[in-house]
Amino acid sequence: MDRIDSIQAFVRVVETGSFTKAAQTLHLGKTTVTHLIQQLEARLRVKLLNRTTRKVQPTAESAAYYERVARLVNELEDADAAILQGSAASRGLVRVDAVSPLARLILIPSLAEFYERFPEISIHLGVSDRPVDLIGDQVDCVIRSGGIIDPSCIARHIADLKMGIYAARTYIEKAALPEHPQDLALARQHVPAFLSP
Repeated sequence: MDRIDSIQAFVRVVETGSFTKAAQTLHLGKTTVTHLIQQLEARLRVKLLNRTTRKVQPTAESAAYYERVARLVNELEDADAAILQGSAASRGLVRVDAVSPLARLILIPSLAEFYERFPEISIHLGVSDRPVDLIGDQVDCVIRSGGIIDPSCIARHIADLKMGIYAARTYIEKAALPEHPQDLALARQHVPAFLSP
């Protein structure tokens, strides 16, 4: 096993929080994954993981290392997937769940172009804002913002979205520009007057 295998094993253990689950995702034995982590720790001369009976987490020293190598592993896997897509047509049903604004503004308008590129893939798109149990809800992919809630899931960063607070010009003209969140509560008392003709 080479250095890339060791790094990939480390990334999967951190993402799944378990040597057993990491071994399953890599199609390797648990002993092999343990050996790969030990090799990487010996080469770097640092303890990479804190292990308890319930979970495995990166040490303080290895957390930044994980962030960097996880991006590399994901890029390698994406490169492999691109080659495989060229040699075998993608087909089948993919069940996706996304939050409403993302589905309405980004995913649904992009479906026509997606189906042109991948005519043999069918998308079942669910729209919800609730937490999704991938196995229980029979969902293949969930698109959400924020951090990973379930450490057994494999997550990919796909975009950065800028968030902001916006108001109509007519609202600002009538209620003034709020300088503190409490100003919104005060202005809310006057909303019915703003809506009258």
